[in-house]
Amino acid sequence: MNTTPTISKLLLFLMTAAIAATAANLYYSQPILPLIAQEFGLTNTKTGSVIALTQFGYAAALLFISPLGDSVPRKRLIAILSILLVLSSLLAVTAPNLTVLLIGVFFIGLSANITQQLIPFAASLVTPKEKGATLGTLMMGLTVGILLSRTLSGSVAEYFGWRAVFVMSALLATIFGLLLYKALPHNTAHTNLKYTQLLKSTFVLFKKHRSLQIFTFAGASWFAAFNALWATLAIHVSHAPFNYNAQQAGLFGVIALAGVMGAKSSGKWVNKLGSKSLVKIALFIIAIGFIITGVYANSLTALIIGIILIDFGVFSAQVANQVRVFSIDPNAQSRINGVYMLGYYLGGALGSLAGVKAYQYYAWPGVACLSIGFVLLALTFNYFAPKQQEL
Repeated sequence: MNTTPTISKLLLFLMTAAIAATAANLYYSQPILPLIAQEFGLTNTKTGSVIALTQFGYAAALLFISPLGDSVPRKRLIAILSILLVLSSLLAVTAPNLTVLLIGVFFIGLSANITQQLIPFAASLVTPKEKGATLGTLMMGLTVGILLSRTLSGSVAEYFGWRAVFVMSALLATIFGLLLYKALPHNTAHTNLKYTQLLKSTFVLFKKHRSLQIFTFAGASWFAAFNALWATLAIHVSHAPFNYNAQQAGLFGVIALAGVMGAKSSGKWVNKLGSKSLVKIALFIIAIGFIITGVYANSLTALIIGIILIDFGVFSAQVANQVRVFSIDPNAQSRINGVYMLGYYLGGALGSLAGVKAYQYYAWPGVACLSIGFVLLALTFNYFAPKQQEL
């Protein structure tokens, strides 16, 4: 572990921007699904497979590619993934049918693992004291990429067609790939394990470190609550008394940019309060947000306030949680981050499915109650976390 910082403000800005541009690839397809369906004559089920294959690719990368960051120099791995992202995007641009498009978006999701290589890379380049602020900045980029991707994709597709979205993706991947290759420092691998041994050691690490289990289950629980909200929000506001169209519903993503502020500010507070205390405070903020939206389900003001609180809390908790995750074993950060993010991702998928079911039977108050239950589960896991993870 470095004892002095080796990351400049300019390099941190570049890594943050690259994370935003890369993470956006996971969500570009959502607004353009109707256009894809129209061109290929697809049913709703087949159209939904475009999103599913992108997410499957990302999940596969968390399991099979993220651990490589400990055995392959991350600069080289990021360069390879950047090339793969460019080629995958170009494949999607030229796709003559759904099958080719699905192959393209699967590898787009796979190569989006660049994000999960940059985060532990940056964490390894700063002192423990600076880790919170650094991760806060990186999470700001991740949040911006997630929240603004749909707006950007929809706007480009409206004027230039859905294929132009993947042209944009290829161009951005080329630009950031070249910049990162030029600017990132060379690093040496932490282990010389063979690939199969590396994968096996990932699960050994999860089994070995009780704290990693606690942090993973806690993060998965509150991310489940977060995804229950966003999986059902557009449905909720499309009905009375709101009756919003898809474009109006999409504007809630702008409101959710409060999460960026949460991610940034939490990086400053984690060293002062401790990660466990900050996560607890953030979870209470999330719970309050869901209570407000659940009690005043038909109020736009309450919905806006609730979403701001929920996003602020979720991304604040995520930064604090990742600080303690990266503190477990500095020599296995990529493997630990990979298994942690896989759990986080699976928690989000569970929350989305459960949220849709809850809305189907109990409408919006049901989603709020379900989400509060997930938050209470996260609080329970956090209660058993070490009082103060070394920073």
